[in-house]
Amino acid sequence: MRKRILIIDDDVRHLITAKEILEEEGYEVITHHYAFGATNTVRVQQPDLVLLDVNMPGLSGDRLSKVMLSNEKSKDIPIVFYSSNDEDSLRKAVSEYGVKGYICKGSIFDLRKGVAYYLGQSQ
Repeated sequence: MRKRILIIDDDVRHLITAKEILEEEGYEVITHHYAFGATNTVRVQQPDLVLLDVNMPGLSGDRLSKVMLSNEKSKDIPIVFYSSNDEDSLRKAVSEYGVKGYICKGSIFDLRKGVAYYLGQSQ
């Protein structure tokens, strides 16, 4: 059975690019374009992994992660920040918000390797 990944990002280009890259790796990829409504998508889709952009208008990804981790239906789904923020701030956010880790945007290699790692399928 293919692993299901949900990508939540307000940047459509990043959504499309990441979706195509991960589908080439054999994953089932679902995208959600805004933070609002994302918790319902997580509840309905029950992904194996959530890639969550940190910088989104209205409701930031770090705040959204707190909501998802406090919800009984989504608290066990691994969340990974997928962001263009610098690594120091991402490490701090991971520690502060209790998500599994982070993947920096911009490297196809890092995206592939990071997703495999967080899904327990290290390459």
